[in-house]
Amino acid sequence: MDDRDGAKVFTEGIIEVKSLSSGYGRLQILHDVTFAIPSGKVTVIMGVSGCGKSTLLRHLIGLKPTPPGHLFVDGADMALFGPREWRQYRKRIGVLFQGGALFSSLSVRDNLAVPLRVHTRLAETTIRIVTDIKLHQVGLTEFGDFMPSQLSGGMRKRAGLARAMVMDPEILFVDEPSSGLDPITAAGLDELLVDLKDAMGMTLVVVTHELESAFRIADQVVVMDAGRILAAGSPEAVRANRDPRVRQFLERRADERTVDQERYEKRLAAVGVKKRG
Repeated sequence: MDDRDGAKVFTEGIIEVKSLSSGYGRLQILHDVTFAIPSGKVTVIMGVSGCGKSTLLRHLIGLKPTPPGHLFVDGADMALFGPREWRQYRKRIGVLFQGGALFSSLSVRDNLAVPLRVHTRLAETTIRIVTDIKLHQVGLTEFGDFMPSQLSGGMRKRAGLARAMVMDPEILFVDEPSSGLDPITAAGLDELLVDLKDAMGMTLVVVTHELESAFRIADQVVVMDAGRILAAGSPEAVRANRDPRVRQFLERRADERTVDQERYEKRLAAVGVKKRG
């Protein structure tokens, strides 16, 4: 399948989303979302705040139930997963949450050990070796005995990444990796993600609104707005997309808002706020 600009769009992948609509109660968030996540690639899902990225991520990692026929993993309908299939899927994925989501009462090394203690029967000596390897991979070899509160924001993100990778996941989901980080630290984390993907052959799904970060690491870019996919394809194809809303997002132009001044003043008067002047 080709997009409007003639660039290749992935229609098959390790995960396939087909006509997914979703919301919370009467509030609909996602509208007929369709795209595929190719194996061994970096797919970046991007868009403004409130566009539906987080809701889509919740479906992908299984935190929000998906109706039958809309989300497939290796061709299997996720809605039909039983307890065994869910255990298998959760062992295949790692998740780096936006704030790192480290347990504040555990040391960095013990945070990494949690998935191993829950999902495996490894001896503690082996767990120590595995956690030390992962700390080394993210550049935190000297900080295993530190508490999360003793780490900088970038170091907490790296520690969260190490924990997400401790089971050697096939698919790594990353939520807003650059959020709250200075540009240099953010660029270092971007490079680390790509290096780890190349070294371990992982499939990465990165949710972000940071343009520079997205185009630095992506093999495929998916642009969302108001719960819909506006564009999907290679970074070059998305940059060339002429959709007005895509252009507005890529060019970082604010929405043009018209204000009905008379109606606004009437609303203020109704709640007892006097007009100045």
